[in-house]
Amino acid sequence: MNNFMLMEPANQTFQELIGNSVKYTVPRFQRDYAWNQEQWEDLQADIETLKDEQYHYMGYIVLQRKGAHSFEVIDGQQRLVTLSLIVLAAMRQIKQLVKQGVEEKENQERLKLFTDRFIGAKNPISLRVDNTLSLNRNNATHFRAICSDLEAPNRRGLTQTNKLLHQAFRFFSDQEMGDDGIQIAEFIEKLTSGMVFTKIVVQDNLNAYKVFETLNARGVQLSTPDLLKNYIFSVVTKNNDVPDEDLNDLDERWSEIVSQLGESNFTEFIRYHHNFQTRAVTKKNLFASVRRLADTPPKAYTYLNSLTYYAPVYASLLNPFDEWWHNQAESYRPVKKYLEAFRLFNIKQPFTILMVAFKKWSGPEFVRLAKYLYVLSIRYNVICHHSPNEQEQRYNQIAIKVFNGTYARAGHVKNGTEFRKLYPQNNAFANAFKFHKMPSRQSSKKIRFLLSEIESDAGHSTDYTKTTLEHICPYHPEQNWHEYFGEGVNDIHDRLGNMVLLEKDDLKRYRFERKKQFYSQTPFRLALKIAEYDEWNLQNLNDYQTWLSEQAIRTWEIS
Repeated sequence: MNNFMLMEPANQTFQELIGNSVKYTVPRFQRDYAWNQEQWEDLQADIETLKDEQYHYMGYIVLQRKGAHSFEVIDGQQRLVTLSLIVLAAMRQIKQLVKQGVEEKENQERLKLFTDRFIGAKNPISLRVDNTLSLNRNNATHFRAICSDLEAPNRRGLTQTNKLLHQAFRFFSDQEMGDDGIQIAEFIEKLTSGMVFTKIVVQDNLNAYKVFETLNARGVQLSTPDLLKNYIFSVVTKNNDVPDEDLNDLDERWSEIVSQLGESNFTEFIRYHHNFQTRAVTKKNLFASVRRLADTPPKAYTYLNSLTYYAPVYASLLNPFDEWWHNQAESYRPVKKYLEAFRLFNIKQPFTILMVAFKKWSGPEFVRLAKYLYVLSIRYNVICHHSPNEQEQRYNQIAIKVFNGTYARAGHVKNGTEFRKLYPQNNAFANAFKFHKMPSRQSSKKIRFLLSEIESDAGHSTDYTKTTLEHICPYHPEQNWHEYFGEGVNDIHDRLGNMVLLEKDDLKRYRFERKKQFYSQTPFRLALKIAEYDEWNLQNLNDYQTWLSEQAIRTWEIS
């Protein structure tokens, strides 16, 4: 963390964060309050642990400094708001005691102290609270009303997010916090001094993004979409000339983008979207580069429109079974096979090219491009295991040429310098394939896909999802198999040459002689080839896998 300038990581309790006359603002366009009963119940269970433990860790909170005593909440809004609602719910219970005439003077004093410390000072004229924590434009009014009145406003037509605020306040108001003012006050003190955050303060959006990248890489999931949204919307509105109805429309469009992608895919989408427009950058420099693409209101609008267009394309590239494909022209349907392969082998690099080609090209050209990238992926990524860094650089160059119109057809890509430099030639591909292994217990589906593609290319149309993977020399061989392979018997069970496809596997650990009889009666081309061998030993396995590599060359070849 020391490489981030002007950052102040420190552990602080909720009481130290909120109870120190500091103002916290949720940026105007950050996501709305979204926690529901599941999260409330989880937090309530965490609170229960404070009966036996002094502290409970609440994770990171990322703040952006706006003044000497003011911050924007970049990440941590949901937790800060919910803990504030719990304090408000406890204060409501004290208010009820005041109404009942129970220790009226003392409890009034407690309410005033807790209001000043955690909620904010009341305006002496309007009696409305000047909030310590101010929420976004969709939640601010409703939250301020709860803070001022210690009641959830009884209004019609509440938005879903304000219903959640309302319900959260009611949920915690119904919890047992004490029988009198002293016990409830003790609960508030224990809660606010027991919930501990790691506070990180950054000075600008760029540092905030670097924090997000670092923490996400360490498994701490923060909300990158919120950070980027705050930046884009702050640029769009910097001249204060955007009507509320336009802002609402933009807000809805952003929510739709995030909901289509999910947060886990969002950053990757932004990177691949970036990489077809300009030179690829490292992940740590992505946000700085995106800022240059959207640093004026017109450019920010254009960028947001582009995200809106490409988000469903990217989401559907990730999912070949998405109904979105059924809404496209029929000429796009054959792409499903190639997308299914990308998904199976977790290959996403082609998407930066496919996204832009979808917009620029016809269905047949798009499908043809997907086929070329699929063949390259099997050769380059799956079998040869070449450098993904070089591949990403070349794909970036290809995508930019598709984007600016230099490449107007799939043939241009296939014959281009970038593609040809990546494409493993037949000798290199065959040499890698001859001794290729895949962990069959973890990768059965992938192996069945590869073998079914070779089967289909050999004239036996095969659906990999309806086959069984058979190990010729069993995965756990009995003693008789040692006659053929000696001490190396346990080194060959994951070689592609030791596996064939069958409709069902009833052969278990039978000797090769019996398996061979069964293989010779199946329609599977690879099993029929195995049946030509008199015995199954290392020499014949090597011979067969060399033959298999020759079939693979024809199966995955671009002339």
